[in-house]
Amino acid sequence: MSSESQKTHLPSLLSFLLLLLSSLPKLASPSSSDSFVYGGCSQQKFIPNSPFQSNLNSLLTSLVNSAYFSSYNNFTITASDPASPVSGLFQCGGDLDQSDCAECVQHSVSQLGILCLYSAGGTLQFQGCFVKYDNTIFLGVEDKTLVLKECGISAGYGTDLLSRRDEVLTGLGCGSGLFRVGVSGYVQGMAQCVGDLDSGQCSDCLLEAIERLRGGCGAAVSGDIYLGKCYVRFSAGGVSTKAHNQQEKNSEAGKIVAIIIGLLAGVGLIIVFLSFLRKVFEGTKGEEVSSSEKEDDQTNTKGLQKKEGKVFEGTKGEEVSSSKSPSKKEDDQTNTKDLQKKKRKGV
Repeated sequence: MSSESQKTHLPSLLSFLLLLLSSLPKLASPSSSDSFVYGGCSQQKFIPNSPFQSNLNSLLTSLVNSAYFSSYNNFTITASDPASPVSGLFQCGGDLDQSDCAECVQHSVSQLGILCLYSAGGTLQFQGCFVKYDNTIFLGVEDKTLVLKECGISAGYGTDLLSRRDEVLTGLGCGSGLFRVGVSGYVQGMAQCVGDLDSGQCSDCLLEAIERLRGGCGAAVSGDIYLGKCYVRFSAGGVSTKAHNQQEKNSEAGKIVAIIIGLLAGVGLIIVFLSFLRKVFEGTKGEEVSSSEKEDDQTNTKGLQKKEGKVFEGTKGEEVSSSKSPSKKEDDQTNTKDLQKKKRKGV
């Protein structure tokens, strides 16, 4: 594997793992007031920068500001355009103090802006607060639609859990006020209605929720049920359904994190090992190339020396031949003159 290939694949792998880590369940405290319970958005959309969006922004700002002073409030905004009204409300848990209420509503409103972008209606239920807005009329209207039901593990039918649970649930149904609590031994219960319902509507909603909870959770140690405008929950021994489910999610998330960390460590070791092999291979190859280059240099040097020797010998031969040539010519001239003298004497 080349260094360029490693550089290309490593960021992609890390991006994938980071994306996987970011998708894991949030390891938050089960008792956190801003723990997510459920949410939903209307299918109808509004046009960005329209009068409706201006009214919606004013509404959400009013909800956040009001949460610093009260645990419930509702508004209907028509300022920018009476033809594009929008209504909204927030409801904090009766066991939440004012500062936690304000923080929960603020967080909920900010999340609604992301969850229900450009939606004409949106609902978000956290553990400690409820926020809703819509362009349809819903204030003061009873809503017993089942939104969410969760049951804890079964404790079996050989204990007094069922009798204690029924005692708590009956007390919640017969109580008064929008926020109600009940206790029977080790079983605790809580119920609440949204503040726009009157006492009769609230009791009607809670009785519906209680019947669904009794029939749907059997001998479970805990249960939570949310209808459109009210909720009821119970737990045995202080173990709530939300806490139990969150612990299971956290346990699974911990296992996944451990696996991913192991994978990251393994990938890191592989990359280091491959990098080491690449460096060793390149070092060995470099030594071979260097040795080959030295041998070629020595061979070229010897060849060049031989060529220079031959050239030197050739030049020397030419000098000797040149030095002998004039003497030979002089001898030839002397012999010619002697021959001519002899011929003259003979004549």
